[in-house]
Amino acid sequence: MSPIRLVILAVLFYLLYRLIFSSRKKKKKQAGSAGGAAIQDVLVEDPICHSYVAKGQAVTATHKGKTYYFCSDACRQKFRQQQKDN
Repeated sequence: MSPIRLVILAVLFYLLYRLIFSSRKKKKKQAGSAGGAAIQDVLVEDPICHSYVAKGQAVTATHKGKTYYFCSDACRQKFRQQQKDN
């Protein structure tokens, strides 16, 4: 074989090696960050204005043993007023 062919083959093997092992590292990083992390917060729908708010940041009210989540205190007050009217 000529020296140029050897250089070309060496470069091709190097590139193939980098493609194979760099994809494995990316998969390990993705699996480690997604698999170990739990969902921190869930979005819940406000029953008054139908907007979505993070459950941890929502204003809450309990009615007949069920907890309702609201985007603001104004929506919670409106909900309470509707429950009094019914």
